[in-house]
Amino acid sequence: MIVRYKNKLFFLFVCVLCISLFLSFNLKDTAAQTNDKKDIHVVLLAGQSNMVGHGNYSALSYDIKKRIEKVSNRVLLSTSDNPKKQAEPLSYYVAVSDKYSFDMHFGPELLLGLTLAEANPNQYYLLIKKAVGGTSLYGAWNPEWTTEKANLAERGAKRKNLRLFESHILNIKNNLNMLEKTGQSYKVIGLGWLQGESDTNKEITASNYKINLNNLVTSYRKTLSLDNLPIVIGQVNPLSRKFKEGPELVRAAMEAVAEGDDYIEIIKTSTNADWLDYPKHSDNLHYNTEGQKRLGIAFGKALINLCNKK
Repeated sequence: MIVRYKNKLFFLFVCVLCISLFLSFNLKDTAAQTNDKKDIHVVLLAGQSNMVGHGNYSALSYDIKKRIEKVSNRVLLSTSDNPKKQAEPLSYYVAVSDKYSFDMHFGPELLLGLTLAEANPNQYYLLIKKAVGGTSLYGAWNPEWTTEKANLAERGAKRKNLRLFESHILNIKNNLNMLEKTGQSYKVIGLGWLQGESDTNKEITASNYKINLNNLVTSYRKTLSLDNLPIVIGQVNPLSRKFKEGPELVRAAMEAVAEGDDYIEIIKTSTNADWLDYPKHSDNLHYNTEGQKRLGIAFGKALINLCNKK
């Protein structure tokens, strides 16, 4: 009798375990299906060296790092030209350079991604970034690229052959195609643009910046079939270098483009060389850890404001 009783208990235990596992797996499947049905929000990022980013990840506070880790499974970042390479969880990138004493770098995407994810706790994001230091909107970033424009605006053979707008569009389409193949829906919610320092160096590139920026905005929107694609512009503020009037011409062009479009916001920056608003490294050109942190937050908040307009 005791043996039979134990067998019955064992049988009941197995039944309960099987039912529990069945319910567990089905709940997971249901959750996955629910997530699949929800649009992934796609954010595009483009620019030159400050969009590449030279903040020191190691110098961020423990609290910020833990917050980034907490949302990294909901915010993926794609920066590769390889169409088969999967986007990766939001984090730093590794770069060894004599210019910096650290090798774990980050750009505005880090705090932008964190700002978006914390504002929308159940939302998933994909950031698609294309940025190359020292490149011009007149040349490499020009949607109407020509050899003549590239030779005039760019430094070095490598940059003269770059067609960054085309490359970014290709990266975007590759990423969106991968989502479509898995049956995942998505929504492109905005573009962050941080570029212009190179265009301040010559009269022709600086004086044409407004025309070229308007053309870039139109080209992204037309190519992606998004007439009111929200765009956030980070206003550049380099010191005058080869062309004295260059910085003010480019800054004014950015403001004019933003003022003329309800779906464009500009992150205004100071021209005071103390850089108290968005701090810089000692080169007075590239934003440091605090500067990149503040920029990322500003991009995120501006994008949320624009999306709320729709």
